[in-house]
Parts: sequence; C-alpha cells; structure tokens
Amino acid sequence: MSTPSPTEHTEPDSEHRKRSWNDFAAFLTQKPNIWPDDPSHPAQVALRTYSLSLFLSLGPALLPAAFSLITRSSAPETRLGSFRRVLRRELSFTGFPFAITVAVGGGVALKHFWEAIGIRHADNQYDLEVRQQSVVTSAFQRRATVFSLAAQACSRMSNSTPFQKALLSNALSSTIALFLLQRIGPLKAGSRRPSATFGLTLLFFVRATDAIMQHFLCTEAARKANLHIISANRCRSKPNSLLPADGDHKAKKWHQSTAAWMDTVIFWACSARIMWCFFYQPHRLPPSYVKWISSLANLDKRLLDVLRVIRSKEWTYGHSSTCSHLLTSYAKDRGYPPSWGDPQLLPAFGGADADATWKALGVPGRGGVGGLPCEFVHSVVAARWGLDNSCLTNVGVRFSLAFVEAIALYLPVHFLPLLLTRPRSILQRHRAIPALLAATRSATFLSTFISSYFFAVCLTRTLVLAKLFPWIAHDVWDGPYGCVLAGSLTCGWSILIENARRRGEMALYVLPRALKASLPAKWLASSRASVRLAERIVFVLSLASLLTFATHEPESLRGLSRWTLAFVTKGSNAEFWKKRKRETETSPETSISSSSNSTPTQSIDRL
Repeated sequence: MSTPSPTEHTEPDSEHRKRSWNDFAAFLTQKPNIWPDDPSHPAQVALRTYSLSLFLSLGPALLPAAFSLITRSSAPETRLGSFRRVLRRELSFTGFPFAITVAVGGGVALKHFWEAIGIRHADNQYDLEVRQQSVVTSAFQRRATVFSLAAQACSRMSNSTPFQKALLSNALSSTIALFLLQRIGPLKAGSRRPSATFGLTLLFFVRATDAIMQHFLCTEAARKANLHIISANRCRSKPNSLLPADGDHKAKKWHQSTAAWMDTVIFWACSARIMWCFFYQPHRLPPSYVKWISSLANLDKRLLDVLRVIRSKEWTYGHSSTCSHLLTSYAKDRGYPPSWGDPQLLPAFGGADADATWKALGVPGRGGVGGLPCEFVHSVVAARWGLDNSCLTNVGVRFSLAFVEAIALYLPVHFLPLLLTRPRSILQRHRAIPALLAATRSATFLSTFISSYFFAVCLTRTLVLAKLFPWIAHDVWDGPYGCVLAGSLTCGWSILIENARRRGEMALYVLPRALKASLPAKWLASSRASVRLAERIVFVLSLASLLTFATHEPESLRGLSRWTLAFVTKGSNAEFWKKRKRETETSPETSISSSSNSTPTQSIDRL
C-alpha cells in the first residue's frame, strides 16, 4: 500500500477550510434583496430583535421625559438633559436593545458559523482517516494556528446534537449580553450597588422553567398517547375499541388540564404573597404594582398604616397608643366621632362586654365582636348611598365599580389586535362577539378578585370567625395572620373565571414579582461575589434555554415568550404568521371576492 505524500493529505484539509470560510463570509454578506427568502439569516434576526427590544425599552423610558417636556414642569435644560440621558442609555452598546440583540443574533450567527465552516461528522471522519493513513507530516501541519485550534474545538462538537450546539451558541452570546448589561469591567469591579439585571434574570428564569415543565408535560402526554394506541391495537377486534385519534385527544386534554391547574395554583400562591406584601411590605413590590393595587383597593393610607402598627404591636386594642391619631383624624374626616378610632376605647374581645361598649360609643350593627368598626374598613366606597355599615353592600358596590373600570381596561386589550390585523372583522359577529365575551370574562375576573378580598376580610373579622371565637383577641383578627391573610388566600382563586390560556400567561406574569418579594431582602441588596455569580449563571442558562427552545422545541413555549421568540427567530416563517395568512386566504371576504371574479367555466370546473 502506497503512502500518501504530504501534499495529498494536506491539500483537501486546507482547501476544505478555505472553502468553508468563503461560504460563511458569503453567507454573512448576502445582498439585501434576497434576505426576505431567508428569515433566519443572522442579520434579519438581529434587525427584528433590535427593533422589538428598542420599542419595548425606549417607549416606556421616554414617556416620563416626553411628558416633562410637554408639561414644562422643570427648566428647559433639565428636561432636555433627562431626555438625552434616556436616549444615551437605551441606544448605547450597554443598553438593553443592543445587549439582547447580541444574545439572540449572536447565538444564531455562531450556529451558522459552525455549520458554514463545514465541521460535520462526515468531514471529521474523512480527516481522521487521512491522518491515520499519513506517515510523513509536513512542518506546516505542525503549526498550531488560532484558526486550526478553533476548528479542532468545533470538530469535537460534531457528535453533539443540534439542540446541544444551539444551547452552547446561545450560552456564549448570552454571556456577552450579560457583560454588556452589567457593564462588567475594571471600573465596575468594586461596585457595591445591587444588581440592576436581577428582575430580568427572574423573568428569564421563570419563562425557561415553564418551558422545561411544558416539555416534560408534552413528553408525558406523548407517552400516554402511545399507551392508548397500543391498547387500541390490542383491542381492535373488539367492538367500541379505542382508536389512536381518541388516544391523542385524551393525551392532549390531559396535558391542557394539568397545565391549567398548575397555572391556577401558581397564580393563587403568587397573588397571596403579593397582596400580603402590599399591606405590610410594599417596598418589596415594584412601585407601579403598589400604585395600581392602591387605586383598585381604594383604601385610605392611614388605615394601611394602622394595619402595619398592629403587626408591629405598636397598636393594641384596649390600650393607649402613640399612633392613636391615625384613626381619630380619619374618623373626623369621615364624619364619625373621634372615639370610634381610639384604640383605648375600642373593645379588644367580643361578647357582652363588647356589646355594652358599642352601645356607649353609638356604633350600630357590631354586636358580639370587637375591634375597629367595619365602616372604616369599607372606606368611602358605599358612603355616598349611606350604606357603608353593610359588609355585603360594600362587596357588591366594589364589584360593580371594579367591573366598570376593568371593562374599560380590557375592551382595548381584546379589540386592538383585531383592529390592527383584521380591521373588517370587527364588524363580523363571529369575531366581535367572542372578543366582547372575552373582555367581559376578564373584567369579571378582576372585579371578583377585588370584591372577594374584602368579602373574606369581613367574614373573618365581623360576620363569621370573630363571632364564633369571641375569646380570641381582635389584635389577631386584624393582625397579619387574620383578615389580611384570609383575603390574600381567597382572592387568587378568582383566576378560575379566566380561560386556561390566559391563566398561564397571568401566572407567568406575577411569578417573577412574587419570587422577588419572597427572597431575603439582605440577599437581594448584597453585592457579594457569590450572589453575583449565582445570578449570572441563572441569567445565561435561562436565556440560552429560551432561545434554544424557540428554535428546536417551540411548542414548549407559551404566551408572550412563544410569540416574541418566534417572531425574532423565524419572522414570516413563524407558525402564527402562517396561520394568520391561511385565515386571511380562507376568510369569507376572500372567498366571496374570488368567487365573484371567477368565470362560469372556472366555477363549473371547481364543482
């Protein structure tokens, strides 16, 4: 057997590397006029990612600055300076749009790079055979260039699956994006500030965890479908035997019902934690959350302060307190005697003694229980009709007012997509009526959420529990583990009114806030290296997993994450775009117009 010369076994390898690099360079420098034919091109992915992330980050950031420019609330130099700072922050290389573009577009570019340089399993096998046959090695082959080392590292991945290659590519690009967002460098190494990307890390972690859970649920559903098919094949000769289609339907139904109940429990637990923190630890919630809940709850700030001093035992029924002025002033503003808000005069327990105290103070309808009169808890919601002393009326009025506000909020949410995508369909009953019903359903959920909270509060401190156990001090019923906890544990079950799809999206929305509110405050404010390292690992793995699932298992993603990632990674090839195109092509308007434009001969041919 003849020995190949150095030229014979080195030329294919060098020519192969040269051709692969030229192919990759040509791929990146394709002319723009052929880009629409390849929506997965890294340049197109980067362009869509940057446009969408810029819209999501720059819009909310510019609103306060633009509002200050219009209202002229400060000096012109100050207003223009804040406007420039927002633009400089968002449009810089360390801003959110550019960093996310590096994460998404960089991962796609790396994956295309590995594919374009031709490091595939067959090529590696060919190179291995050539090396085994070679006896004489030239001096040129002994040189270890940077490119050859990189090619060897890539060749070791030849036996990896496409999912693993995509995960590694996305992990590398996500690491670079994190370094940009956190501005990690020599000047920032000694920074003692809390991490500014912690909220984003929790968001990615929740979405990635949900994708993993959906993946296992899909796998279990497929296993159940296979078992049904096997059972059907065994019983095929029997009458009324199970068909494979029935097995697929039952497995899909099991998957949907399991995911819906998981979403329900998650939303219930998260809403309970968020509402409890609203009353006692509002600093652990985003300011926008606190403001929104305050507007819906319609409670006086002094009443919230009293609940907090009851928790800290600075306020005790039957004893004087330094915080007595909180509710005495509140009673005056409401038109009640100041004695109704004095903790020293209010009964601490229920029973006959409480009835005598209420008779002396002139408080009606509170026999058998102690504590603060419910008129204060009801606030001014039903006071305009003179019904603020009725717990049931307070619940009904709160439900009605919240429903009106919620329907005004949800009507644009459900009708704007129709107006933007299919404006004519707004006049069609089969599209307008379901949208109206969906908005009504969402408004019913929100109004039930609010009213059920106050109903549970009144059941605990006035109507049921406090009357059944009058010997328990009312400091307990009005404390953190009394009526507030009961309301927090009750309101979340109103999510059952919503449909299963919206339950999942709402659970994923509140879960990052609840997680942040549950973590130790000292740990969140810490700038220790271990805390920063843990956050960076979670950020990189979560974002890389999301991007990989979007490419290889998009059915594991749900809601906004599925829509957003499908749009940025696939563009017009995304499934929802194809579905909308099919709906447009098969819409009644299109069918009527095509039928009216067709000739009689064409119509006969169709028949």
